[in-house]
Amino acid sequence: MRTENDTAQGPRWHRLGDVVHHRRLTAKLTLAQLAEQTALSQSFLSQLENGRTNTSLRSLQRIADALDTTATDLLAEADTGTAAVIVRAGEDTGLSQAERDGSVRALVHGSRDLRALEFTGGTDRGEREFTHDNDELIYVVRGTITVADPHTETTLTTGDTYYCESGVRHRWWAHTDDTVTLVVAVADGLAVRRRPHRTRG
Repeated sequence: MRTENDTAQGPRWHRLGDVVHHRRLTAKLTLAQLAEQTALSQSFLSQLENGRTNTSLRSLQRIADALDTTATDLLAEADTGTAAVIVRAGEDTGLSQAERDGSVRALVHGSRDLRALEFTGGTDRGEREFTHDNDELIYVVRGTITVADPHTETTLTTGDTYYCESGVRHRWWAHTDDTVTLVVAVADGLAVRRRPHRTRG
């Protein structure tokens, strides 16, 4: 059993189980139903909800899909440092490393309007595609990745950026386990005001 002091001082995933538990109850899903929808074991989900294990990003994405939300929203809600404007290099704001799944570290505390995630590795190509309400920027800090949209596959190397417009289905993967990728986006659900397009007269 975690104490309030443990929750306040521990990394954000210590509270992630509480968030998943609350969201599951709100969605009126039993643990068995969530396990069936996510293809994750009841034992794992129970341990996660009770704060006894961490999770990979891919598993959290499955949970988020079943709860009609996003992995970044769950992470933001679980963050206890919502007032902090600095994320130190040594802070534990990440998810566990899983084979070929890579790891992810949040670079922003709490439910901010701007989201930033640092990915290390992530060589599993998978088939899951993502679409977002707002535009997204993918920057390769180190290594090589491939970004695939419905029409093309593009290879990016260190220093390259990929601008993904809102609503575009896409997925990406790293070529090596030590690849580092930065993803920055305005939080889903927020409206981005755009200037009306004007033709030149």
